[in-house]
Amino acid sequence: MIVLAAAVFGVLLGVLTARNRKGNRKDMAQYGAVFGIIFSMLGLFATIIIERMMT
Repeated sequence: MIVLAAAVFGVLLGVLTARNRKGNRKDMAQYGAVFGIIFSMLGLFATIIIERMMT
């Protein structure tokens, strides 16, 4: 769940960042994809760390 929540948050943050920089639809899609991937990876690492601490 952490990974999915982080991915959605990353996509929204990326789209908003591109919009604030006066980007077009393609810019928003690219920023959303990149931020989504980055935040997904961070969420994955957080999940792994949390799971390792529990056992």
